[in-house]
Amino acid sequence: FDMLSKNESFTKIHADGEYVGLPKGQMGNSEVGHLNIGAGRIVYQELTKINKAIEDKSFFENEEFLKATKHAKENGSALHLMGLLSDGGVHSSIEHLKELVKFAKMHGLKKVYVHAFLDGRDTPPKSAYKYIEEMESYLKEQEMPQLASIIGRYWAMDRDRRWERVEKAYNCLLGAGAGAAQNASLAIEESYKNNVTD
Repeated sequence: FDMLSKNESFTKIHADGEYVGLPKGQMGNSEVGHLNIGAGRIVYQELTKINKAIEDKSFFENEEFLKATKHAKENGSALHLMGLLSDGGVHSSIEHLKELVKFAKMHGLKKVYVHAFLDGRDTPPKSAYKYIEEMESYLKEQEMPQLASIIGRYWAMDRDRRWERVEKAYNCLLGAGAGAAQNASLAIEESYKNNVTD
C-alpha cells in the first residue's frame, strides 16, 4: 500500500451514510459497499427510501398498505405486522414499524398485532429489552394490543433456505408449538438464562 500510494494516483472513498445511500451517520456494511462500488454511483438503500417516504407522507399513500387496511376493515379481521425490531439500520428501522402501527390506527383498525423479529446481528446479541420496551410503550400510547410474538431473526429471516429454521418462525406466527410467556420481557429473560440470544 505504501508503494502504491507513493507511485500511483488514488483517492479515499466514504463507505457510510449519505455516501452510500444510507441516512447520515449510518454505518455501511459489505452489502451496501459492494452495491455502490458495482454501480459506480450512490445507490439509495431501502432504509433511506422508506425514511424519505415517511418524511414526504407518500408512505401513507402506499397502495399495498391501503389495500391491507381496507381488507381488514371490511372483513373485521386483524392486521398482522411483522418485521425486524431493531435500529440496526441495515435491514430495518424500528421507526418504520411504528409508522405502520400509526398508519393502521389512522385507518381505524383496533386489532393490530405486531410480531417482532429480534436482531442480535446488526445490534448486540442481548439488546432486545431496549427495543421490546420501546415498541410496547409505543403500542400502549397508540392504544394497540401488545406484541403478539417474538422470535430471533436467525429463524424468521433465514437466507440459507433452511426450512427447519423458517418452519419454527412460521409455527410461532401461527401460535403452533410456540412457547408462551406473560410478556415479552419475561420471555427474553428466560431465553437469556438458557443462553439463547436475540
